[in-house]
Amino acid sequence: MVSPIDIQKALGGIDYPATKEDAVSHAESNGGSDEVLDALRGMGDGEYDTPAAVEKAVFNS
Repeated sequence: MVSPIDIQKALGGIDYPATKEDAVSHAESNGGSDEVLDALRGMGDGEYDTPAAVEKAVFNS
């Protein structure tokens, strides 16, 4: 299971607001694990303004 720390490490340096596609692309280029990428791909479409918004989308989806 992916942790919030894993998500934030993979998204380190991303500019917010970010779309789901932005987050997945950034995590891929940042060396995010398959579990992190799968978790990000599972988020709803939309724009996320903060790291906390991304975490909420990942863990409540």
